[in-house]
Amino acid sequence: MYIAVATLCWGVAASLGRAAFTGRIPILHALRPIDPLILSQGRATFSFLAILSVLGLLRGWRRLRLPFADVRDTFLIGILGVAASNYFYYLAIQRTNVATAIIVQYTAPIWVLLYTVARRQQKPTLQRVGAVGLAVTGIALVIGLFGGAGLRMDTLGLFAGLLAAFSFAYYNIGGHNVLARHDRWIVLLYTAGSASLFWLVVNPPWKVAAAHYSGEQVLFLLLFSLLSVLAPFSFYFAGLQHLEPSRAIVVSCLEPVFSIIIAAIALGEIMRPLQVAGIGLVLAAIIVVQLPDSKSTAAMPIVEPIE
Repeated sequence: MYIAVATLCWGVAASLGRAAFTGRIPILHALRPIDPLILSQGRATFSFLAILSVLGLLRGWRRLRLPFADVRDTFLIGILGVAASNYFYYLAIQRTNVATAIIVQYTAPIWVLLYTVARRQQKPTLQRVGAVGLAVTGIALVIGLFGGAGLRMDTLGLFAGLLAAFSFAYYNIGGHNVLARHDRWIVLLYTAGSASLFWLVVNPPWKVAAAHYSGEQVLFLLLFSLLSVLAPFSFYFAGLQHLEPSRAIVVSCLEPVFSIIIAAIALGEIMRPLQVAGIGLVLAAIIVVQLPDSKSTAAMPIVEPIE
């Protein structure tokens, strides 16, 4: 139940991100469109400040420290994983639609699998090869390669979605060891902090000020950050206390379902039957690739979503 609520929050956040670019939800008609960079920067910054305040008050500032080596690792994960994944994900939503962006990004477990097989950390079993085949076929259906429609999706949007998936995969691979040693909230604090610092360099405060964002836009960014990070992670971590991680990840696959349904209702993003079938294949591949095979009792080491 907790994880289902978390995935619902992420689904709502995906549609809100699309609305920030298009203004297709009535309450956002008065707002100027928000650039994906600002959305990513605002999300990281507000999330970092909120988590820092809560953890500092509840646990004390001294308990938020990490060893230098882990600070370095979380810094890289924050930039190459969190910041890159968020930006390219929102860019993909802006250039295509919610369904395409989220289903392409959610192929990250497939790329993690290919990486671990290439590094000989796992064997290319029939189950794993089949999962990759399902995912590739599903993506082809989602982007319209089959059914006589041809590829009609925005090329930059699709490329951004793939980059988001690669960044998410890096976050999974790089974050697994750090999460094995430290509390999830501490890791999230440091990764959000490093992403915030990165965006400050890319887009300094004086450039943000020069854009003259309204108070309503700033408030939207604040609420968006809380809805997409603080609230869902709270529910997700609560759910992990009652479910094994492998099962929690499978339940988290409800996020694309919620996102697509919400986008269809609120934004009118209707999918064709072949695209719906493709989404089903990708979700099936995600579940299959993370289940233990007959020769192993361990599932794929996947960490929490970061949408």
